[in-house]
Amino acid sequence: MNDRVLVIEDEPDIALGIRTVLERSGFTVTATANGRGGLRAFHSQHPDIVVLDVGLPEMDGWTVLDRIREMSEVPVLMLTAHGQEADKVRGLRAGADDYLTKPFGQGEFVARVQALLRRSAGADKQVAEVFDDGTVRVNFAAHEVAVAGAPVELTATEYRLLAVLVRHRGQVLSPAKLLELVWSDPLGIGPDRVKYSVMRLRRKLGDAAGAESLIEAVRGFGYRYRTAQAGPRGGGAATV
Repeated sequence: MNDRVLVIEDEPDIALGIRTVLERSGFTVTATANGRGGLRAFHSQHPDIVVLDVGLPEMDGWTVLDRIREMSEVPVLMLTAHGQEADKVRGLRAGADDYLTKPFGQGEFVARVQALLRRSAGADKQVAEVFDDGTVRVNFAAHEVAVAGAPVELTATEYRLLAVLVRHRGQVLSPAKLLELVWSDPLGIGPDRVKYSVMRLRRKLGDAAGAESLIEAVRGFGYRYRTAQAGPRGGGAATV
């Protein structure tokens, strides 16, 4: 299977050039021209690597990188028209894996993509692909969920919601933060959407396990995932 590359670049000529050279090198390429479309493609396509331009319209590359990093450790190669060292430091500290300044040579570009994929293949061995607390099991690579050993069918939004809560287990996430991390285009979506999505997810997890839901609603603050071994809820929790 060819490695999948997601290219998020708003300049048509550059995007076309990148797509052409990558496809000639055997990659499968999906390209989008803005950050919101890029995040939607990221959630649906599950790329092996992301090529991300910093200077995107509406939602810039820094914001896109931050949202990707909340969900995944997929390699990210950032592109910029600026050569300042401060930009490179900012990108690397924010979680980018490599940095290229436009214009760049095709040979160097492909070599960097290939190097990041090789590095990722080794690093993935060290990163947990599966979360399992004895009740809920999430296979992040396969996007599969099971509760008490039984497969559970979740919508794409429910899966992303569970993945975010699990990766931040023990941490209370506000409805606004969940909107930012789970919904790729949260504009115009109110916190009630989070409430109802959590309600549906808790019902699926709780019904399947035959036990109390593992997702706590902390009154006035938000939601958090508690592991199965954590025991009964604390006094600060409230049901949705």
